[in-house]
Amino acid sequence: METFVNEGCEVLAQGGTLLYPTDTIWGIGCDATNSEAIKKVYALKKREDGKALICLVSDLKMLELITGNLNEKIKKVALADKPTTVIYPNVNEVAANLKAENGSVGIRIVQDEFCRKLIKRFGKPIVSTSANISNSPSPKEFKEIDRAILEGVDHIVTLKTKETRTSPSTLISIDAEGNFKTLRA
Repeated sequence: METFVNEGCEVLAQGGTLLYPTDTIWGIGCDATNSEAIKKVYALKKREDGKALICLVSDLKMLELITGNLNEKIKKVALADKPTTVIYPNVNEVAANLKAENGSVGIRIVQDEFCRKLIKRFGKPIVSTSANISNSPSPKEFKEIDRAILEGVDHIVTLKTKETRTSPSTLISIDAEGNFKTLRA
């Protein structure tokens, strides 16, 4: 696994894109603080710039660097047993083109060991978006990933390529007053 982590970090540090297994589905990622790398992801997915992407962090400490201090209720949701992406209303320390028009960003504390090690070693959040062309189904297995994606990323992490991955994360939004709304269970 160390080789995969080291290779991934090199690509991320150079502003490259990755195809990698996450704790939910196969993802396309890059440095969440690098606007040029994020543009590559939008172009690869043929996705409108205005449709926000989510990012992954390694732990609560990294999350709070982006969101600021969180109350215990929000921390509990962010640390749920099931992978949970939370849309935070105001964030810092990420590229402007990662944010939605209202300034919000979906962020998940990753549970997958490879992803956690990669992000921790890289030291910054990474983008995570499904490994498909926009408006196409998300691939359940590595072998279902579109050739354009395979050929378009700068690096493929060939870990867990035989596993089926079908479950997207729970998606919860938080408004400015701290109220929760479940968007996807």
